[in-house]
Amino acid sequence: MSERQWTETLYTGYGQSFSVDSVLFEHKTDHQHLMIFENQVFGRVMALDGVVQTTERDEFIYHEMLTHVPIIAHGAVKRVLIIGGGDGGILREVCRHASIEHITQVEIDQSVIDMAIKYLPSHSAGAYNDIRANIVISDGFDFVQTTDQTFDVIISDSTDPHGPGEVLFTKDFYAGCQRCLNPGGILVTQNGVAFMQTDEVRNTAQRFSRLFKDSHFYSAAVPTYVGGIMAFAWASDTPAHRQLDVATVRQRWQAAGIKSRYYTPDIHVASFALPEYLMQAISGTIHS
Repeated sequence: MSERQWTETLYTGYGQSFSVDSVLFEHKTDHQHLMIFENQVFGRVMALDGVVQTTERDEFIYHEMLTHVPIIAHGAVKRVLIIGGGDGGILREVCRHASIEHITQVEIDQSVIDMAIKYLPSHSAGAYNDIRANIVISDGFDFVQTTDQTFDVIISDSTDPHGPGEVLFTKDFYAGCQRCLNPGGILVTQNGVAFMQTDEVRNTAQRFSRLFKDSHFYSAAVPTYVGGIMAFAWASDTPAHRQLDVATVRQRWQAAGIKSRYYTPDIHVASFALPEYLMQAISGTIHS
């Protein structure tokens, strides 16, 4: 009997496949097709609508970089908003900062949270029980348009810009986030694999530049997000947050007292250095 293979469908003509040792959960919800399976290399893998969202083995890279870079760069974060992130990895990393007083997470699909807690418990690692966490089951786009709350850091941990995640890459969503940021606040978003999804980087760069005084990208290499480096979009009205030296970042990181597996102060600073093809895409001087 041949081994079952699962093939990602994010790109046409290129992709990756995983052997499926066992299917732990598979269900089509009102919003998306959710699957969690076991793989001998990456452990448990969560896929939504044919696209890998997270794996047990390499999730720490993505979650640490999307969380610690803005929080450490800000230096005085008390209130954090997470859009999406139902697997709990971002919430786990935010909760590791003892100085943060309030965390709101807006996730459109309760079943994603439930299944992640059951089948990927190390992702949230109990973070959903943290008394600082306020979980809102709602549309993230609607939330930032209507809430009267404000935040020091907003982290958008969305799916790719297709289906329910598409509105989280629009100028109206970014404007809503800007409305919810406190003075000196920082917005970061996942922005896909830059080499394969260059148009998404270019579109975000254009939209951010019209809304914020300072916008840029930083990066990390996440093995299961194939095709090159993962891009994280960055926006703030305080340019100094992005221009910290390593000594300052190291002092803040040591004060936080967090043990990481990927993030370091040196990587923090270096992650804002981008390859030339990406800089050209951001400036609009070439087309993918």
